[in-house]
Amino acid sequence: MFLSLFSGVLVIALAGGIAATYGYREYIRPGPLAIAKALEIEKGLGTSGIAAKLEKEGVIVNAEAFSTAVILTGSRGRLKAGEYEFPAASTMREVLDLLVSGKSLIYKVSIPEGWTSAMAMARIDGDPVLKGGATTPPPEGAIMPDTYVFKRGMTRHQLLEDMQKAQTKLLDEIWATRKSGLAIRSKEEAVILASIVEKETGLASERPLIASVFMNRLAKGMRLQSDPTIIYGIAGGKGKLDRPLTKADITTPTPYNTYTINGLPPGPIANPGRAALEAVVNPPPTAYLYFVANGTGGHAFAATLEEHNRNVTKWRNIEGNAANAAAAEEAESVETAPQPAPVKIEQTVRPGSETPAVTRAVQKDTASGKKAAKTKSNSRPASRRARIPNPWPKSER
Repeated sequence: MFLSLFSGVLVIALAGGIAATYGYREYIRPGPLAIAKALEIEKGLGTSGIAAKLEKEGVIVNAEAFSTAVILTGSRGRLKAGEYEFPAASTMREVLDLLVSGKSLIYKVSIPEGWTSAMAMARIDGDPVLKGGATTPPPEGAIMPDTYVFKRGMTRHQLLEDMQKAQTKLLDEIWATRKSGLAIRSKEEAVILASIVEKETGLASERPLIASVFMNRLAKGMRLQSDPTIIYGIAGGKGKLDRPLTKADITTPTPYNTYTINGLPPGPIANPGRAALEAVVNPPPTAYLYFVANGTGGHAFAATLEEHNRNVTKWRNIEGNAANAAAAEEAESVETAPQPAPVKIEQTVRPGSETPAVTRAVQKDTASGKKAAKTKSNSRPASRRARIPNPWPKSER
């Protein structure tokens, strides 16, 4: 009888060993997925519900075997909800490890510096992963331009709250480092001026210099005369015009037109980034009051009107040479081909400054009463600078 009992135990043990060996092989065997597959595991499914969904979606072969593996590995209650990407041929062990890790898919949305809140909302509303209906754009200047990561299930409202909290935190941090004696008196004014600086240049190295120009002009009671403020006064949250600026635009008062108002406009014209904010609260000590395009993508700065006029003349010559070269190339192409390709002139200004060349022939300096140099174009004033239209993709500004 003892021998019979021993034989029975041996058979059971052998069968268990065979089953365990078979089960482990199934556990590490490549799964049925031919290609990678993204799948959302909802909250509250439980082990059996998750196993059933994985089998139904073709991620695993057998739901019962998966549930058993969850129990044997001590993973019960540790599987996390989320959206996962299961690689092709994922083994049962790999599937289980992924669900325990909680490493679900990450999505991104980027808001570039200098975008208006309306432009940011258009991108957020158009995102196919974010949930919830369209929301009202936040106040201009209230969100921090950055790349934000989120998981499926994030709502548009939650993301906007995160963006506004990030901007508030950033502004508090930067404002605490401000110089004394600035011409701006509050964080709100810092955001307004930083938004103008952000739209004036595409070169990071120029932001502090442009900030110093505006700070100096404010301190002297001179008008800022910034073209992007004209554009915002007309286009608002669109951020750009679908036509060139005209003389009428420059002389027509709006709350934002810094050619016709003193001091700062009533609010920001965009959402400035960290660099623009830092430039405004810590501008370098310069005597600059003017800047004009230099033909290489940047600007020439001047402390006096006479120096500025010389820079304007240089820019006028560059602009004229470029126009002549373009005309000559176009004429040559007409002679050599029946349908010539359009000529492209290199453009040099950052997004948001989509303004053409100078219109007003003479500009009177607000401090000295002197007149600036004349220009040949008939589309906008020289004021303190002139520039070529923006080469950056308009979709990014």
